[in-house]
Amino acid sequence: MKPLTSGVLARLADGGFHSGEALARSLEVSRASVWNAVRDLEATGIEVYKVHGRGYRLPYPVTLLDRGAVERHLGASAGRFVLDIRDTVDSTNSILIERAANGAPGGTVLAAEWQSGGRGRLGRTWLAGVGEALTFSLLWRSARGAAALSGLTLATGVAIARALESAGAKGVALKWPNDVLWRGGKLAGILTELQGDALGPTAVVIGVGINVRLSDATRNRISQAAADLEAACGSAPDRNRLLAEVLREFEHVLEAFGRDGFAPLRGEWQQRHAQQDKRVTLMLPDGTRRSGHARGVAEDGALLLETASGTQRIHSGEITLRPQRQ
Repeated sequence: MKPLTSGVLARLADGGFHSGEALARSLEVSRASVWNAVRDLEATGIEVYKVHGRGYRLPYPVTLLDRGAVERHLGASAGRFVLDIRDTVDSTNSILIERAANGAPGGTVLAAEWQSGGRGRLGRTWLAGVGEALTFSLLWRSARGAAALSGLTLATGVAIARALESAGAKGVALKWPNDVLWRGGKLAGILTELQGDALGPTAVVIGVGINVRLSDATRNRISQAAADLEAACGSAPDRNRLLAEVLREFEHVLEAFGRDGFAPLRGEWQQRHAQQDKRVTLMLPDGTRRSGHARGVAEDGALLLETASGTQRIHSGEITLRPQRQ
């Protein structure tokens, strides 16, 4: 996002009308430049109302991410994190992986108002307009190797579920291995990427996308059922407070995981398991499918799939619900 576009967004964030003349005067640019900045905003997916004689406004007020506000909400935990908030990035995960390789400290957080190339699991694209989601990545460093970190994505799911429930979302569920659901729609997603030696140490980048208030235009671009916090909570929460709450829960969960692994969090994860004891079909990376009943997860985070030939432990794949026979 260009600096001028960010400046226009900051002035429109209150949800009120602002004339092109007033915007041009406050930003010390021409009205044509303001018009171009508005078009750039629309290109990111955000809707801008234009009314002759009144000017421009957003459909609703948008609370922009602010480092100082996040740190205030973090309180005593603020010292555990190094916050970097950007208007636009390609992918918070990609940038943080590069920083990890260059020695960035654990606890580094990169949050963005908009990602031009936001990534999800299995190469998917994360879709959300400006102000519609909370998207960020956290760098966590572990002395252990990758094999000892199995179940980490599930552990972070527990942390996110706790934070969303604290924000007012009731009935949050978890889908193995990396989705957070509400009433069957995807509310949040997790992308965990590891970098390091087989025996450690390991740099872990945890990417998170949480739907806060999705526009109709964004929903139409998403190929699966989606949910947002505006519906789950009754109103869209302040994203600065939400980011602080998620980071606090990450602090607690990652500390516990680093000490004891996933096992102590297994029961809590299973209580929220959206597919517990349901008939499911797994699509595996090699294109094959396996069907059975989801019986929860093992202490290392593997899915326990009960089939006709016995219970199998699945470490990768994608769950799709199989229709029940009537």
